[in-house]
Amino acid sequence: METIMEAVRLMEAKQSEKAIELLEDYLPMADEEERYTIAELFIQWGYLHEAKALMEELVQQYPNEGELKVTLADIYTELEEDEAAIQLLNEINDEEDPAYVQTLIQLADLYQAQGLFEVSEQKLLAAKQAEPNEPIIDFALGELYFSTGDYLKATTYYEKILSRTKEIANISINDRLAEAYAESGEFELALTYYQDEDSENPDSLFKYGFTAYQAGRSDIARKAWEHVIEIDTYYHTVYYQLARVYEEEGLLEKAYDTALKGIKVDEFNKELFFMVGTLAHQLDKDEESEKYIREAVAIDPDFKEAILFLIELLKNKSDFKGIIDLIIEIKHTGADDPLYEWELARAYNETESFKDALKHYHAAYNNLKDDSDFLKEYGYFLTEEGRIQEAIPVFEKYLEQQPTDDDISEFVHRLKQSDREDL
Repeated sequence: METIMEAVRLMEAKQSEKAIELLEDYLPMADEEERYTIAELFIQWGYLHEAKALMEELVQQYPNEGELKVTLADIYTELEEDEAAIQLLNEINDEEDPAYVQTLIQLADLYQAQGLFEVSEQKLLAAKQAEPNEPIIDFALGELYFSTGDYLKATTYYEKILSRTKEIANISINDRLAEAYAESGEFELALTYYQDEDSENPDSLFKYGFTAYQAGRSDIARKAWEHVIEIDTYYHTVYYQLARVYEEEGLLEKAYDTALKGIKVDEFNKELFFMVGTLAHQLDKDEESEKYIREAVAIDPDFKEAILFLIELLKNKSDFKGIIDLIIEIKHTGADDPLYEWELARAYNETESFKDALKHYHAAYNNLKDDSDFLKEYGYFLTEEGRIQEAIPVFEKYLEQQPTDDDISEFVHRLKQSDREDL
């Protein structure tokens, strides 16, 4: 054991190569207990391949020692050799073996990772039958059901644990219960578990705020999210949510400032740029609004909501050439939408480029022929261009959707009369 202790001292002194070399030289003289200790040290230090070779030898020497197989299976799992781990663990089928329950838990974990949830469940239920009061098994069952979206079953097992402990494997049981109840739509109940937690963990606080918001308690959400930023100013996800709450409460300046801080932390978040732009518009800062909306579109040229908002901003200042340039540019990136064709047609019409307007109205028609607003506008455009015979079927299609529009009905009647007279 002196050699082993010397290796530990070398490792603590950051002389890892010497430590490993010393142990490897000693292995031929080491007894089984020392070899197992060396294997444990290799695992602890992250020398898994060396540990694997040693444990395979020990398992071969002692094939009935379940704990050795469990340790080797752990190594296989760490080395992503899951099939080898499963094969080894399935050899442990003696219910009297002290490692039997641990084997079932590990197998369940491995099968879950492979998406074999029913097999995983069977293993855990067998473990539960063998050790009905073991919190780790209840936790594993809770985690399994949580991962498969069976939140009601998950809460049953999490509740069993909570009476004995509030945390397993550094995971808060209150947090898990809150998330499970929130996912199943029980937001008020979820809130009680978050409140019991009294956490300073930004992840937990963010989820607490989100659950409160879903429960209609924006006051609680706001306080939780404000506290997240106090704890961690780089928690970028929170800025959008907090700004949205401020906006809903009518605190536009506060919402604007919060969203601005957010884009400094998360400079590629198109939603935040879009929010800053829309808030700037509400605050009559249209120059800033256009700047930030353009940033959102630059991040994602297919960001339809931002593009349509920017088009409206340009319309407000009668910048129809700007609209044409914008849409042509985004179409060059591959982004396309029938509404872009419609907006191009409108912009060309405003700039008196009627031939181009007609081309884009026609392109939009194929996809917007069920949009009564489009049909009405297109019909009027065709009429103004003297294309009466084309306008009449467009208006008739409009009237199929809006049969009570007497004004258009009368207008079409007059068009038909005029057309017959011309003939």
